[in-house]
Amino acid sequence: MLMPPILHADHPLRIFFFSGLITIAALVFVGVELGVAALIVAIVLILVEVMFSFDNAIINAKVLMTMSRFWQTIFITIGILIAVVGMRLVFPILIVMITAGLGADEVINLALNQPDLYSEKLEQSKVAISSFGGMFLLMLCLHFFFDPSRKVRWISIVEKPLQQLGPWWTYALASLMVLLVISFAPFNSHPTETLFAGMMGIITYMGIHGLADLFTRKQMISEGTGKMVVKTGMAGFMSFIYLEVLDASFSFDSVIGAFAITQDVVLIAIGLGIGALWVRSLTIFMVRKQVLHAYRYLEHGAHYTIGILAAFLLSGMFIHIPEAVAGITGLAVVGLSIASSIAATKRDALAK
Repeated sequence: MLMPPILHADHPLRIFFFSGLITIAALVFVGVELGVAALIVAIVLILVEVMFSFDNAIINAKVLMTMSRFWQTIFITIGILIAVVGMRLVFPILIVMITAGLGADEVINLALNQPDLYSEKLEQSKVAISSFGGMFLLMLCLHFFFDPSRKVRWISIVEKPLQQLGPWWTYALASLMVLLVISFAPFNSHPTETLFAGMMGIITYMGIHGLADLFTRKQMISEGTGKMVVKTGMAGFMSFIYLEVLDASFSFDSVIGAFAITQDVVLIAIGLGIGALWVRSLTIFMVRKQVLHAYRYLEHGAHYTIGILAAFLLSGMFIHIPEAVAGITGLAVVGLSIASSIAATKRDALAK
């Protein structure tokens, strides 16, 4: 007996069903318990998280396509708990505990009863957060554009010279040079903090990405194939860890920026958490529907957007840049990459 299409694991309704159900339940709770004003704020936070994390979903999909179904399931179950509870709720508390030297009880009390002071403490951690996240994302961006083996180019005048610059580690050297310039710039009043956090971002990227590649190569050797394999075991595990750190780097700024919308930590956790659920569902949709294959320049647009976000994070340590500027700019770039992909596909069809 054939399964109805709507019940198939790859049907969009089934992919987005859980996120939709949780969203409705959470918004009903907020509306009933906290009022209409809080409901509107929660909806704004959800939209902001989804819109500004679209490029995150694209990169997640690229990595997830190489992982086994088991690790894909782990990503959308345990990974969601880490993203929602860990990054949107626990992580800000840990940051304030470390930077302010306060105990967990004190920080939780601040978050619930003195959200303005909690927001101020979190803002004081912005240099370290921005430097770590900015350098991690810059490494990801440059790694893609410096890769000499990449065949498809979107903006050749930019991408081709970068691919010809040197060996594989050139992107790490370029990132390090950027970090040194930023850390010891005359206008940087926190050079040591910037340098240390940025180096941790670089080392974290190289360590996790390197281990994932190492275990993948070992798996390829054990399976006796020279082609790309579906990542299982430690290769799948390291790719999962990489995705979680990547999500953290994307969420740093949104967590801090959310306090510009509201200082209610419950609303922030609900809004950003639900937004994270939709980003995960969007990632699965891209994998199941092979969206990256259908839109050849979408991955390029995502990496340009990541570079823009990294620049905003790093420059945001010194000047105030509204989060909306980075988000709208990123969406515009991704939109252009989709339009270019469609145009290229039409050209190919006419040439046949």
